[in-house]
Amino acid sequence: MQIDIDHVAKLARLGLSEEEKKVFGEQLGKVLDHANELQKLNTDNVSPTSHAIPMKNVLREDKVVVCQNTEDILANGPETEDNMFKVPRIVE
Repeated sequence: MQIDIDHVAKLARLGLSEEEKKVFGEQLGKVLDHANELQKLNTDNVSPTSHAIPMKNVLREDKVVVCQNTEDILANGPETEDNMFKVPRIVE
């Protein structure tokens, strides 16, 4: 498969040396060849999935609780006011 590695590098905003273009071009070619092989597989009887194994979300009940270590938490911010983080105004 012929790959225009200069075009791909430009799209990715990468400055590649000639040696890197050769190496990455070969690697990308192998990846695309493998993708073409996968296209040949018959997937007619395979149902669409988002994960290869069954996934289950484990959710906890959302409870409001009093924070016991407010001072420790606020110590992580650069500036605080009225027991809250103070951030720059972004809406005018």
